[in-house]
Amino acid sequence: MASGLAIAYPALGKLGHVVGLRPTAVAEEEMEELRRRNEELEREVRERRAREEEMRMELERTRARLRAVEVAEERLCVQLGEIEAEAVAEARDYHRRIKALSDELEEARRILGLSSSLSPSTSHRRLLVDGSS
Repeated sequence: MASGLAIAYPALGKLGHVVGLRPTAVAEEEMEELRRRNEELEREVRERRAREEEMRMELERTRARLRAVEVAEERLCVQLGEIEAEAVAEARDYHRRIKALSDELEEARRILGLSSSLSPSTSHRRLLVDGSS
């Protein structure tokens, strides 16, 4: 019976064995080493795929949070715009009210000024009320 035939296999970079022939001890060790290396690589691939899936899920959660933040920001901008418009309207109302009161006060002063200039006894009465004569 023939012993195993070891041949050089460039893709493996080491000696491999021909199928159907009895492998040599060296070829068996190399095959076992290749199996171990293959298992390591397969494990790394599984780990990286799992990590990739975790990262994909994290990315999706981050996108969902971003969408929620964008919606909230949009709502806040709308609310801020409404509040600014309301503040401008109130400021205009206050300004109109102040103007009306100022005009009313001016009119009252003008009337008082006319009445005091028409009646000289008014200033005399004022002196008596103040207590100075």
